[in-house]
Amino acid sequence: MAEVEAVQLKEEGNRHFQLQDYKAATKSYSQALKLTKDKALLAILYRNRAACGLKTESYVQAASDASRAIDINSSDIKALYRRCQALEHLGKLDQAFKDVQRCATLEPRNQNFQETLRRLNTSIQEKLRVQFSTDLRVQKMFEILLDENSEADKREKAANNLIVLGREEAGAEKIFQNNGVALLLQLLDTKKPELVLAAVRTLSGMCSGHRARATVILHAVRIDRICSLMAVENEEMSLAVCNLLQAIIDSLSGEDKREHRGKEEALVLDTKKDLKQITSHLLDMLVSKKVSGQGRDQALNLLNKNVPRKDLAIHDNSRTIYVVDNGLRKILKVVGQVPDLPSCLPLTDNTRMLASILINKLYDDLRCDPERDHFRKICEEYITGKFDPQDMDKNLNAIQTVSGILQGPFDLGNQLLGLKGVMEMMVALCGSERETDQLVAVEALIHASTKLSRATFIITNGVSLLKQIYKTTKNEKIKIRTLVGLCKLGSAGGTDYGLRQFAEGSTEKLAKQCRKWLCNTSIDTRTRRWAVEGLAYLTLDADVKDDFVQDIPALQAMFELAKASTSDKTILYSVATTLVNCTNSYDVKEVIPELVQLAKFSKQHVPEEHPKDKKDFIDMRVKRLLKAGVISALACMVKADSAILTDQTKELLARWGCSGPRLGTRALIPLALEGTDVGKVKAAHALAKIAAVSNPDIAFPGERVYEVVRPLVSLLDTQRDGLQNYEALLGLTNLSGRSDKLRQKIFKERALPDIENYMFENHDQLRQAATECMCNMVLHKEERFLADGNDRLNIYIYIFFLDDDKVQNAAAGAYIYIYIFFKKLCLKMTQVRLCLHDQLSVQHRGLVIAYNLLAADAELAKKIYIYIYFFFLTVVGKQEPDENIYIYIFFFRECLIKCMDYGL
Repeated sequence: MAEVEAVQLKEEGNRHFQLQDYKAATKSYSQALKLTKDKALLAILYRNRAACGLKTESYVQAASDASRAIDINSSDIKALYRRCQALEHLGKLDQAFKDVQRCATLEPRNQNFQETLRRLNTSIQEKLRVQFSTDLRVQKMFEILLDENSEADKREKAANNLIVLGREEAGAEKIFQNNGVALLLQLLDTKKPELVLAAVRTLSGMCSGHRARATVILHAVRIDRICSLMAVENEEMSLAVCNLLQAIIDSLSGEDKREHRGKEEALVLDTKKDLKQITSHLLDMLVSKKVSGQGRDQALNLLNKNVPRKDLAIHDNSRTIYVVDNGLRKILKVVGQVPDLPSCLPLTDNTRMLASILINKLYDDLRCDPERDHFRKICEEYITGKFDPQDMDKNLNAIQTVSGILQGPFDLGNQLLGLKGVMEMMVALCGSERETDQLVAVEALIHASTKLSRATFIITNGVSLLKQIYKTTKNEKIKIRTLVGLCKLGSAGGTDYGLRQFAEGSTEKLAKQCRKWLCNTSIDTRTRRWAVEGLAYLTLDADVKDDFVQDIPALQAMFELAKASTSDKTILYSVATTLVNCTNSYDVKEVIPELVQLAKFSKQHVPEEHPKDKKDFIDMRVKRLLKAGVISALACMVKADSAILTDQTKELLARWGCSGPRLGTRALIPLALEGTDVGKVKAAHALAKIAAVSNPDIAFPGERVYEVVRPLVSLLDTQRDGLQNYEALLGLTNLSGRSDKLRQKIFKERALPDIENYMFENHDQLRQAATECMCNMVLHKEERFLADGNDRLNIYIYIFFLDDDKVQNAAAGAYIYIYIFFKKLCLKMTQVRLCLHDQLSVQHRGLVIAYNLLAADAELAKKIYIYIYFFFLTVVGKQEPDENIYIYIFFFRECLIKCMDYGL
């Protein structure tokens, strides 16, 4: 019985193969293989499954199955040729040549075998030529680089050629096989910056996408040596070594997405030990005084990128747990550094911010409350351990650590603010005579006052101190930070006009001083950044944003700062926040009158809208921003490096693009594909608005038109609001009418089921938009209407009988295309009621359909020609003469001629 079932499964697989359903065919052959022991049948099943592997591009599996068939029957010519094809795709040309040579011996007259022989022979000769020439090139390059008497130009050229060669798979393998790693180590030993840099970049290329090579290079160079190279002051060198380490980590962790086979897979059994060693050395770099600020930044960047999970659906967060247990205190030490103290580690302007981001990512990557409690306890122990009444520097480090955590996981930072003595210490440091104490305290107060309750405490206890510092200090750094602290406290009520924290006019004075500092180009960029941050808080006040947009020099100064500071996360975020505030692009809760009345009755606070937040004022502010050149600044911001342009900044830019003037489509597409969920939806909606009303050839030139399809399809979701659904459908309708290639793209994004769902929405406009979109999509000749038991044609018939005239018009248009492209469906239609419709446009479509039905089949023509005469007698014959009716008369005449041709 098992043998009979195996034969049946083989036949079933053959049928699936003929229908091009290769996955189903593979499944049938695999099931059959488990049921039979007949060698002849086994050979057939293996070679058939190999054919499926070739069709699905699973070449490793295809070669394996063909080999099993050959093991049973060494003269199986089909299996030999299929293995030859698989091996050719895998790049094993010499083995493929042997198989096809065997095929040609068995069937000498087969032209296909002869042609394959010639092609493979040519490819092998070319590969050998390149291989030998590459060997000579590699040898020559190393000779030039290691010869101290070589000319500088020749050495530079050889170094660049070696780097390029290392990035190519064949070149990297040749360098590796020709003792290249040892020679590259000699270049590192020279300690000449240009040679060391060339060696590092070549090693980076050799590690990319190859786990075995990456493992050998890591052990040969040693992780401690790699880290010491990254610790240097030279920014270019530090970045190059960081890229080398990233390439090694990607290869060892499988991020290169490469399929490892055979010997290469056997060489690397377990990479976890190496990855843990790399992480441990990076954590040690954070607290070493021998490491430069640049090196510390690169170590933090590597930890940020590789430790937290990229997808929270992955259960394993062991790397994060390891870093929390073994490195959190080291990260906190970096966050708590005070640049003006003698004991401070070498830092850059971004070091503490990168450490705060790492703390935030680690905290977000924890899976449960016990893990978060453990994280919090480590932070609490570290901070409380720093408090020392006899040592003010330690207290300063403790407050700086809290300040850094507040810039990362804010909930955790708020819990730490509740520790005994923390808030009091901040206020006390403000009263210190030492400028360093004041600087740290003011920054800490700025970060602590984000929450309204904390801001209220500081307003009560610390505002007078901040004002005193602002008036008395001569240090510009302290002065502007104090100003930002006052700005943040003044904006603690948000957009609520009724929750002003300061007296009338105070926030406008603060904003005026911020604008003054912003326009002063003699002040350093870092100090001017604080002025932008102050405006980011104050522009929640409608009076402030109204004054700001009228100050064109201040606007232009902010835009120029954004263009010139695309390497600073804080400036980009602050500028984006200011623009969102000025145009009211933030989310506003809907005010329900009944709840307002209830709040008033219960004497609760009711949020008030500022008179200058009305639509007319917002439109005026937008025009002034455009006049000042906001679009060019935003375009520069969007082009910033992905590590600098954070997801939160992307969301803010997307909000501007959706509710304000349109960003360019080139800027919106990446915002719609990467970032926060809210940001992606906002950017996709902005694209939908453009696609719905613009000529796609102009709005999305070149290949960009294909990139916009996915964001639009993402809006076809019941979780999105009706306007987003509607404008996405209009955009897709516009795109699907341009070319079959675009229709194919929409089809591949699996949008058709969603479009069909919207054809049955209760909302008339959504239903009309979906039907019009489907009217264009039926031009894509995909046979989804012809499958057995398919009722899609009935869907359109049902839609036609809905009340809405526009929906009926669109459905009738879809009929026409269906009957043009799918002649078989004409047999399912035996009535042409569309001809009897009240609308002339629908009558026109009905006549076109009637003509298609008549032309499709003589028997069908006999069934429906009576409707044609009935149409003439009841509709055309009774209508008054009209120039618009002649087109219908023309089609009616064509229908009659067709009937006469059939002899009806």
